[in-house]
Amino acid sequence: MLADEFSELIQARRSVRDFRPDPVPDEVLAAILDDARHAPSWSNTRPYCLAVASGEQLDRLRASYTAAFDASLPLQHLEPIAVAKAALTGGLPDGDFKTWGRYPDDLRPRSMKVGVGLYRHLGIERGDRAARDAQSRRNCEFFGAPSVAWVFVHKKLLPFSAHDAGLMLQTLMLSAKARGVDSCALGVLATWRSPIEAEFVIPARYQLITGLALGYASDNHVNDFRAEHPPITLAEPR
Repeated sequence: MLADEFSELIQARRSVRDFRPDPVPDEVLAAILDDARHAPSWSNTRPYCLAVASGEQLDRLRASYTAAFDASLPLQHLEPIAVAKAALTGGLPDGDFKTWGRYPDDLRPRSMKVGVGLYRHLGIERGDRAARDAQSRRNCEFFGAPSVAWVFVHKKLLPFSAHDAGLMLQTLMLSAKARGVDSCALGVLATWRSPIEAEFVIPARYQLITGLALGYASDNHVNDFRAEHPPITLAEPR
């Protein structure tokens, strides 16, 4: 592959937020996962594991995650009674990492920019809570993707296991795109661990860090949105 072809592949990959129901053929998914194993890793430890679901199993997970999302809405809206009840009963999300919270001040403008841009693209007004909730819920519907992977990292090798998982995921997503398969990272799935635990045997030493939707982009208007990709931040020499 020539350098310009590689650049085109990287730039062609994007976050798809609406998928066709067409399944990813088993042999294509197997080839993508086989490519992903060639990603570099800290001392070759490969400190991550994946749970990949499709078909009826994925339908059950979709139902479980949307139910968890719906039940959490009062908490997400910071309704006082819901917050107080959760604090007293421990009724908080059971994920391994906190996915809710304010971004660091120096990174927050980027997050806000992409969020504002997406909602503006979709015609969702800032004060339209119902529409914003519905769009957020689509994450837990996996945007209709026919295959989804849950990514777990070894807690005894953090942060390096998370680093390695990122390298693996980028390799996986580029391999998918080279085969015409689109993708979207689903970080919100790390908010809840119990739904995926009900479907897969996950070693206790592995922690859920993100999800990834795989499939074929629909012609829905949402897929015309493009996030900005600012230059890499470079440290200034002394």
